[in-house]
Amino acid sequence: MNLLASLRYLVALHEHRHFGRAAQACHITQPALSNALRALEKEFGVVVVRRGRSFEGFTPEGERVLASAQRMLHEHQVLQQDLSSDAAHPRGTLRLGAVPTAMPILARFAAQLQARHPGIVPVALSMSSQAIEAGLESISLDLALGYTERMPARGGQLRAWPQYVEHYFLLRRADSLQGRGLQIGQPIGWAEAAAQPLCLLTPEMHNRSLVDGAFRSAGATVLPAMETDSVLTLALSVVAGKLCSVLPGALVDAVRGHDGLEALPLVGPVLTTPIGFMSHRQVQPTRALDAALALAQDKDWLQHATAHSGLLTASQR
Repeated sequence: MNLLASLRYLVALHEHRHFGRAAQACHITQPALSNALRALEKEFGVVVVRRGRSFEGFTPEGERVLASAQRMLHEHQVLQQDLSSDAAHPRGTLRLGAVPTAMPILARFAAQLQARHPGIVPVALSMSSQAIEAGLESISLDLALGYTERMPARGGQLRAWPQYVEHYFLLRRADSLQGRGLQIGQPIGWAEAAAQPLCLLTPEMHNRSLVDGAFRSAGATVLPAMETDSVLTLALSVVAGKLCSVLPGALVDAVRGHDGLEALPLVGPVLTTPIGFMSHRQVQPTRALDAALALAQDKDWLQHATAHSGLLTASQR
C-alpha cells in the first residue's frame, strides 16, 4: 500500500464528500479509491469511512485518521518544497482561495507572485466564506482572501494580513457616452438605488447579507428583479440588459473597459468591508507561502490592490 497516496484519497473524499468526485479529482477509478481506503482501514485496524449507498461521513476513528492525514500531507509538502527550493527561488504549488467578489484582486496577486517567483504555481479558487474557512482549517488551502470580520468566530485559529477596504457602487448603463470605458458618476443613496431594477447575489452569499444590511440601514426594502450566485452574471446583467447591480470596487474595476457603463458610489450609509489574506495560525508555512506572505505585505502591492478595489475615481485605470 502506498500510504501517502491513500492519505491523499482520504483527504479528497473529505473535500468532495462523494466517492466518484473524489476519485475523479485524484485521477483514479472509483474502485481503486475504495480499495485504497479499505487498505488504509486494514493498516490501522479501524473503520474509517461510513459506507451506505453513498458516502455517509467518517467514523470517530476516521476523523482522527483524517486529521493526521492532513498534517502528514502538509508536512510532506513543506519538506518537498524545502528540498527543491532555496530562499531566493521558492518552488511548488500554492493553493489560494478567495470569495467571489475578491477574485479580480486574487488574480492580480497570483499573477504578480508567479512573475516574481516563476517556480511557484498558484492555484486560484473561487470559494464561499464557509468553504474558505473549512479549507484553511483542514490545511487544504494555503492562503485565502476574504472577509476578515468573520475571523473571531473561528476561535483564533486564523491570522490575517489586511489588504484593502472595499467600497460599493451601483453599476448601470450610462445615459450618454462621455469618452471611452466606464464612467464614475455622482454618489447615489441606497434608498434611491433600491428603486432600480436590481440584479443581486443570492441570499446565502455573505456579500448579499452585507448589501441587505446597507439597504435596511437606509430604510429601504429590496425586491430584486434577478438573483445569481455568479459575480460575472452581476456585471453581465448590466452589460447585456436593462438591469442595475450592486458591486464592490474590485468587480467595478474589472469592467472598466466596457463602454456605456456608469458606476455610482453608494452612500447613506457608506458601506465599507475590510478584506484581507488569511492563513492557519499553527501551520508551518511552505516556501511558496512564505513568498506569498512577503508579497502580501509589500507596499507597492498594497497600493496596487487599493487602486483596483476600493473607492475608485474617474482617473484610475
